Amino acid sequence: MKFTDGYWQLRAGLTRLRPAEVESVAAGERELTVFAPTRRIERRGDTLNQAMFTVTFSSPARGVIGVRIARHTGGLPARPSYRLTTDDEHPVKVEVGATEARLTSGELSVVIALEGPWDVRFEQDGKPLTNSGERSVGLITDADGKRYVHEQLALGVGETIYGLGERFGAFVKNGQVVDSWNADGGTSSEQAYKNVPFYLSSKGYGVLVDSPAHVSFEVGSEVTSRNQFSVEGEELAYYVFAGPTPKDVLRRYTALTGRPARVPAWSMGLWLSTSFTTDYTEETTSAFVDGMAARDLPLSVFHFDCFWMRQFNWCDFIWDPVAFPDPAGMVRRLKERGLRVSLWINPYIAQRSVLFEEGRRLGYLLKRPDGSVWQWDLWQAGMAIVDFTNPDATAWFRSKLQALIDIGVDCFKTDFGERIPTDVAWYDGSDPERMHNYYAQLYNAAVFGLLEENRGVGEAVLFARSATAGGQQFPVHWGGDCESTFEAMAESLRGGLSLASSGFGYWSHDIGGFEGTPDPAIFKRWVAFGLLSSHSRLHGSSSYRVPWAFDEEAVDVLRKFTKLKLSLMPYLVATAEEAHRDGVPMMRPMVLEFPDDPAAAYLDRQYMLGPDLLVAPVMSFDGTVSFYVPRGRWTSLLTGEVATGPAWVEETHGFETLPLYVREGAVIELADPAVIELELRDEL
Repeated sequence: MKFTDGYWQLRAGLTRLRPAEVESVAAGERELTVFAPTRRIERRGDTLNQAMFTVTFSSPARGVIGVRIARHTGGLPARPSYRLTTDDEHPVKVEVGATEARLTSGELSVVIALEGPWDVRFEQDGKPLTNSGERSVGLITDADGKRYVHEQLALGVGETIYGLGERFGAFVKNGQVVDSWNADGGTSSEQAYKNVPFYLSSKGYGVLVDSPAHVSFEVGSEVTSRNQFSVEGEELAYYVFAGPTPKDVLRRYTALTGRPARVPAWSMGLWLSTSFTTDYTEETTSAFVDGMAARDLPLSVFHFDCFWMRQFNWCDFIWDPVAFPDPAGMVRRLKERGLRVSLWINPYIAQRSVLFEEGRRLGYLLKRPDGSVWQWDLWQAGMAIVDFTNPDATAWFRSKLQALIDIGVDCFKTDFGERIPTDVAWYDGSDPERMHNYYAQLYNAAVFGLLEENRGVGEAVLFARSATAGGQQFPVHWGGDCESTFEAMAESLRGGLSLASSGFGYWSHDIGGFEGTPDPAIFKRWVAFGLLSSHSRLHGSSSYRVPWAFDEEAVDVLRKFTKLKLSLMPYLVATAEEAHRDGVPMMRPMVLEFPDDPAAAYLDRQYMLGPDLLVAPVMSFDGTVSFYVPRGRWTSLLTGEVATGPAWVEETHGFETLPLYVREGAVIELADPAVIELELRDEL
């Protein structure tokens, strides 16, 4: 949140304390603690009746430095908190001199000035990255007595900031106000399903604010030369990650917060959905599968959306007996055709569901402070929420899914998880503000873990909508509810690139858009984009997404790009393994792959698919597309044409092509798509 009225004044009703100087430093073997009073100490009497900041510097892993700023340190431990994989054995060097103190971890150092105003600098191999200056740290108190701690890290000239989760606005975050608070806001607003309080700088460092609660970022927007972040309370903790490249930052960040799990190759094939509110039965879905096979359209996964269950009963995990009288037999028949089966779920229990009374009686549903079950009518009548902080409730929820896995269901679309109230009392006593974002982590972990137990490590996969920091461990995530327009196609891509900059290895979206029925031209252009994403799903809201519902050319376009993706499977599997091993995403912003090319900084209508394929989706009715090729020779995989960079290129494409260029020197193995299709089915 913003605290100032211009540069000089605070907003009305606010007061602020700042560290004025370093009074003393306590050096430990692996940490530095700095004591900074809020006014300068010139005589003994100045130590009376004033506040003091305690700032602790430590290192949880090589090349990572943690900072904890606190006024009062006697509060209870905050819950929940991010689960971080720390290394207590890596070398840390602590030095205290006459004029400065220094803590070094690997290539990264923090230097604290011991004389003069507050001055903390972060350096990599002696080169400055960013700093916290005289006006950077503050404890704000408002008229209601609420307190907030803020930090402001300097932004250099030309420095650009990326990430902060899946955000659909401008890809470069400079000038924006970003509230890290999960919401079901679609893809056309400043709200986001996946808020991650981590940002990536073009200068080759990253910052994670260590709080799943509401974190407010003012990226060069409160003070144009600083990136401010703040949390409510008496303390603020954050980590700085060294580079030197953006990829190095993501490697360190995902090593600390969790690497993306390995995904099965079949999950990268084509998914077909029933769509959301359309009418469908087993006869309908069988016709879809038959229609795909008859038209030689390779299919990997069939997905049943909400209405596989009865209306007003979501989620009771009971098949609608009218539409699906023999679910076990139907699933078996689909699997005999070489398909995996996915089911839509969410963590909400409608009052009419048979599970509501069971969950209420057992104490598994989220409660209000007075002990009553929290309910409202948004989404489902009398909706309650499963309390995943209760281990017994988690086991109960998983047992319902186990019954579905037992009949052959392979994966789940873990929808929702954002509308989590704060006027509640969690089973384990968690802070409701911190649990709002963190709930998605518990939800997805519960389902993903169950799939791993049943299918094996490397075979579990979700289609998840909500997440926070660390959520990359439970793939795959998709971009949420977008319109069926070229503008929504562009905003979806911006969301995916921002999520990739936040440590998520895989990402997908609804081919053709979710809301409305796309123009056939939009559908066909989106098909090319969707089949050149890490994961590919045909899904809509009130209309089907089978290609023959648009025109016969759409069938040909889908066939072309589905088989193209299958032919690229050896390359994609290797790229997915890199995401799992190193935390480098499959779909990469150009700036991630070319950080030294100034032209790459703002590119958000193209991306690299792995290290060697440049993709520029066509987002126009006339087929024109303008894109940038970095230095070197680039060869079109589809036409053989050569473009030499650095240069901007404009091309016009029919529906069966788009700019898909191979980097100079790359070797792309192309497989026989028919062989790959058989291999993916044989894995069953």
